[in-house]
Amino acid sequence: MLNRIRIVLCETTHPGNIGAAARAMKTMGLSRMVLVQPRYFPDEQATAMASGADDLLQGARVCESLEEALLGTGLAIGFTARRRDLSHPMLAVRDMAHWLSRELPDEGDVALVFGTEMSGLSNAELDACQRLCHIPTDPSFGSLNLAAAVQVAAYEFRQAFLPEAGTSEPATRPLASHEELEHFYRHLEQVMTDSGFLDPEQPGRLMIRLRRLYSRALVEREEVNILRGILRALTSPEKTS
Repeated sequence: MLNRIRIVLCETTHPGNIGAAARAMKTMGLSRMVLVQPRYFPDEQATAMASGADDLLQGARVCESLEEALLGTGLAIGFTARRRDLSHPMLAVRDMAHWLSRELPDEGDVALVFGTEMSGLSNAELDACQRLCHIPTDPSFGSLNLAAAVQVAAYEFRQAFLPEAGTSEPATRPLASHEELEHFYRHLEQVMTDSGFLDPEQPGRLMIRLRRLYSRALVEREEVNILRGILRALTSPEKTS
């Protein structure tokens, strides 16, 4: 199951953090690294900090956008220290790891998404995730190095998935993939625009609210097909004539 977890690092500015994150991953049995627009990569400092995890750096996939990095995933978990209004469900990393061990999708990878060192994940990047996760720290000093955050997360998810942890069977029905959800959101937005319900000039936070609604529900693939079928039926020629 650990082979289905990919670590996604967004716009990393310090190459040493990439190497240290690779080392952290390898010590916990994770091997799939995805980088979104890293400032420096490949880089000698990343190789030096990897300290024997060079193979992870060599196999790392570099993407131009988070959407590209999430292709093929069934679930994306965004790591953040910030709580926001209208937010997706947020759990502490240990609770999230144990929840995932029970609810692991039948298909698709699970992406653990980390933001840039200075500001973390943007609101748009968090909106692309179905679940949010935080690492409990001392309230008076919550600053955590990126590689250290990856190490903590990798450790907790490894512990949750070890055979002796007594995990239950994963869900029997596959969740909708990232691509299927994005197609649904675009379809829904188009239908709402065509009907006049959504004004593209003044969209407000409607799509953000709807994304969070469906993210909380962890929509299954069959359910997305039903929802898109409803949208198609509502916009069929018979209904508009």
